[in-house]
Amino acid sequence: MFGLFKKKSELEKLQLSYKKIMEEAFKLQSVNRTESDKKYLEADNILKKIDALKGA
Repeated sequence: MFGLFKKKSELEKLQLSYKKIMEEAFKLQSVNRTESDKKYLEADNILKKIDALKGA
């Protein structure tokens, strides 16, 4: 109840985005390999940002 209006931190936003993009990449893997590779690259860039925030 009290967490209802809590704003998400930058780290939480990046983690949700990473998860969503990885799911999209997995679904595209069997249909369109090049688009899947682009999604994996995008997810890798987000993962680097997450690691940078955790290290800071």
